[in-house]
Amino acid sequence: MMWPRRHRGAGNLARAGGTAPESGAEAGFLRRPGPEDPSPRGRTIAMETRAWGGPGLWLPDGGDRSSLSPRHSPASGKQKDAAFVLHWPLTRWPDDSTPRTFPVRFRQPSVSGLSQITSSLYISNGAAANNKLMLSSNRITTVINVSVEVVNTLYEDIQYVQVPVADTPISRLCDFFDPIADHIHSVEMKQGRTLLHCAAGVSRSAALCLAYLMKYHAMSLLDAHTWTKSCRPIIRPNNGFWEQLIHYEFQLFGKNSVHMVSSPMGVIPDIYEKEVHLMIPL
Repeated sequence: MMWPRRHRGAGNLARAGGTAPESGAEAGFLRRPGPEDPSPRGRTIAMETRAWGGPGLWLPDGGDRSSLSPRHSPASGKQKDAAFVLHWPLTRWPDDSTPRTFPVRFRQPSVSGLSQITSSLYISNGAAANNKLMLSSNRITTVINVSVEVVNTLYEDIQYVQVPVADTPISRLCDFFDPIADHIHSVEMKQGRTLLHCAAGVSRSAALCLAYLMKYHAMSLLDAHTWTKSCRPIIRPNNGFWEQLIHYEFQLFGKNSVHMVSSPMGVIPDIYEKEVHLMIPL
């Protein structure tokens, strides 16, 4: 069971259905161009973000990206403080004409503190989740503890949710994909912010983050992983969680962007194939 708690106050675990809004620049998301949009329908996105979460720039394949660099705005040619540009090949998913939203990069990737995935969702390890300064400075209103070994320090005015799952391939994290994604969404709709954490911020919390991005932002599993890894480079769900995520992706979209394949190290997600080949000499 998952037990929501609010320290020194009442609060129920609200579940919200439906889908994420198509537009939400104020919420920190960009709408992907559809066939009716005048912008190029390229397969590369360059997301330019500023301290206030500025807009993104769409480029067609083969476009000139030489001017895109940190602290430079290609639209105006002016220097921008705290700007960061990300080039990312996107999967057309679930079909070519489906408009959807993609997160905006707010800051450089972080692994020691809180890693911001969207305007309202963060990932961290257990130590950072118990750091009052980090929680308050990032205006966290809900902390979701995806572990059995980390004990939360309960701070006032923060709701705590427990997901008691061990980081083993046989653990059924998939039982929490829908309820946790729904809860993250409901927190966002109330202008709150959620921190997902496990012990290291590598496997369990990352897997639930990928499930949320698939469900509420219509991202393929491949794109969700690419984005989340760009925000928190150390993420690596265990193989059992990958199998559950692949099954969940098929439930949502009827097809898969990631597959489990055989390798010298056993069955792994195909996105790790190149890494394994580099590790093991022929």
